[in-house]
Amino acid sequence: MPIATGDKIPSVTLKQMMAKGPRDVRTDELFSGRKVVLFALPGAFTPTCSAYHLPGYIEKSGDLLAKGVDTIICLSVNDAFVMGAWGREHNAQDRVMMIADGNAEFTRAVGLDVDLSAGGMGVRSQRYAMVVEDGVVTRINVDAPRKFEVSDAQTILNSL
Repeated sequence: MPIATGDKIPSVTLKQMMAKGPRDVRTDELFSGRKVVLFALPGAFTPTCSAYHLPGYIEKSGDLLAKGVDTIICLSVNDAFVMGAWGREHNAQDRVMMIADGNAEFTRAVGLDVDLSAGGMGVRSQRYAMVVEDGVVTRINVDAPRKFEVSDAQTILNSL
């Protein structure tokens, strides 16, 4: 069953690319004591994700922070090297934290995994966005398969 409003974020280890290489980052560290917008997508460098989803959050990052958001996280079932390169390509560095869920542990734990093996992508994340306050989901928007309608930055901004 997918994670829902009022649920606590599961405790798992993810990866973040740093100058000296990937570092472990615990979800407890990312979400504890702060307001976080996390958006997840099927894959770095994929068409909708690269043209709209990530750029939208980069563009609206100042507006989201002005509404009391402490951190904006982009999560994908990719490795930290790919997420780091994708973030650099889009100049996300100080605006959106690029987090890798390489083994889909977080994605499976929140029940938002999807099997895209038919397209050669394996297990990936559904497209969604959530607002998390001190580790508890206060809003979650999950897009229908092959859609990009409710997880965009403007929709989340409007909900704050």
